[in-house]
Amino acid sequence: MSERIRRPYTESTVIMTTIRILAPFVFTFGLFVMFHGAESAGGGFQGGTIVAAMVFMFAFAFGIEPTRRWFLNTVAVGLVAGGVLVFAGIGLGSIALGGGFLEYSKYPIYHATKYGIEAVELAIGTIVAGIISGLFFAIAHGFDDRRDDE
Repeated sequence: MSERIRRPYTESTVIMTTIRILAPFVFTFGLFVMFHGAESAGGGFQGGTIVAAMVFMFAFAFGIEPTRRWFLNTVAVGLVAGGVLVFAGIGLGSIALGGGFLEYSKYPIYHATKYGIEAVELAIGTIVAGIISGLFFAIAHGFDDRRDDE
């Protein structure tokens, strides 16, 4: 049987400081890409991936376990569930107003199509960020390949 070798985490002041400085800019850029998807290249998937990359940066700078304690599994599930609820709410809301699924023009809001697309892109971004971050922590945790019958 092979045992996983856990190496001690080595802190780097340079990397930790750099991540503290860059994180707000990376997060802002991720949101920009999410919102910009309504008018040009970009969108929820790309922006959500950038936001998840920010979580990876924290994990690599401060350690996976401390980041896992900060970014709880419930946070990832909440992001995914919240994104799905917003997406479904916008789509079903237009049906309730007599239109088709995601027919934004049925909403009695000025520039409803623009705001509807941006809200959907933000919802998709939160779903993607939650799933990618959750998968990262699941893979980082590893798995136990020992069987009960051994």
